[in-house]
Amino acid sequence: MRGRFRRFFSDLGPGLITGAADDDPSGISTYSVAGAAFGYAPLWTAIFSFPLMAAVQVMCARLGMVTGLGLASVIRTRYPRWALWGACVLLLVANVVNIAADLGGMADVTELLTGVRAFYWTPVYAVLLVGLLFWTSYRTIVRIFKWLTVALFAYIGAALLSHPDWPAVLKATLVPHIEWTGAYWATLVGILGTTISPYLFFWQAAQEVEEEIALGRATVKEREGATRKDLKKSRNDVLTGMFFSNLVMYFIILTSAATLHAHGKTSISSAHDAAEALRPLAGDGAYWLFSLGLIGAGMLGVPVLAGSCAYAIAEAADWVGSLEVHPPLAHGFYAVIAIAMALGLGLDYAGLDAVRMLFWAAVVNGTLAPPLLILVVLLTSRKDVMGEHRNGPALRWLGWLCVAVMLLAILIMIVTSVTG
Repeated sequence: MRGRFRRFFSDLGPGLITGAADDDPSGISTYSVAGAAFGYAPLWTAIFSFPLMAAVQVMCARLGMVTGLGLASVIRTRYPRWALWGACVLLLVANVVNIAADLGGMADVTELLTGVRAFYWTPVYAVLLVGLLFWTSYRTIVRIFKWLTVALFAYIGAALLSHPDWPAVLKATLVPHIEWTGAYWATLVGILGTTISPYLFFWQAAQEVEEEIALGRATVKEREGATRKDLKKSRNDVLTGMFFSNLVMYFIILTSAATLHAHGKTSISSAHDAAEALRPLAGDGAYWLFSLGLIGAGMLGVPVLAGSCAYAIAEAADWVGSLEVHPPLAHGFYAVIAIAMALGLGLDYAGLDAVRMLFWAAVVNGTLAPPLLILVVLLTSRKDVMGEHRNGPALRWLGWLCVAVMLLAILIMIVTSVTG
């Protein structure tokens, strides 16, 4: 039994890391805000969003495996330059805001734990994470990231310590609840944006290429094509990662609902507020688990955000771009990582409220995701791109359903916000 689990865990890679990176500090804040404001009501979104996000990430993984190229490289070879650079600009805007929010959130929670001002922690985390990406190999990063996913189990522990009302939890999980208010729909767009995020599309495809490069397949010709066995293995990896991501999402909403909402604390703006409010309501154990889980999530999420920017720009410009290549041989790729991190750090020191940015970064992601989703579905449905491995009916319709759901949620958010 132990040997079987070890083999299963060793087979997990890009999908597990992508799923765990989805629960970054911005996502944790969004789920905390949702649970505090609306109680158990948003729990149904964890089940509803799972097949949509899983379908999108499976498409991205298959694209990388079959073509031997990242998402931006495939867009560059198939669509006009305005579509390529438009996609990259959307990604950069969303990611820089997300990096700023995540660094600020990690620093704020560390201030809670240590008493040392967040002002000093923000650059410490930025330098540490840039160093990790610059001076370690892809294989080392994968091993570190896989172990960092363990930090997210803290939220399951925090939920169990919060003593939820299980009958109410079950009802909210199985029976969707919708409120026709701007606040509810902004939260829903934020949930969709942090589960189906643009940076994950680029990261997933690029990591499948990195896996091939790590096996010695340096050229596109050597990486092209995939066996059904390889695709099945990748699908299992992605589904495991997405299930884990939504499981953590579910328990964060549950924790905030059982503690904050149940005690009338419905107006928080971030996971920082949630962590601070947890201690008197659920005890030191839940407080420490929640806080340390957020820092671990940021250590995983911020490098993925910066790395996905670098993959996208390097692929769009046809530069060398791989974490397996040392910085002097891929200076453009690593420069983008450093610039994205510096811009995020700059936003934190520009006087913007990093705490509030944690939630609104997810809303930005949700708003910018649909155009990129359309490109992913179109590319993976084309026979001249995917050959016999193009999307089947189920994947294709799940992809278009995801686009429709996100566009509808954005439209209703705008209408309900304007009309009140």
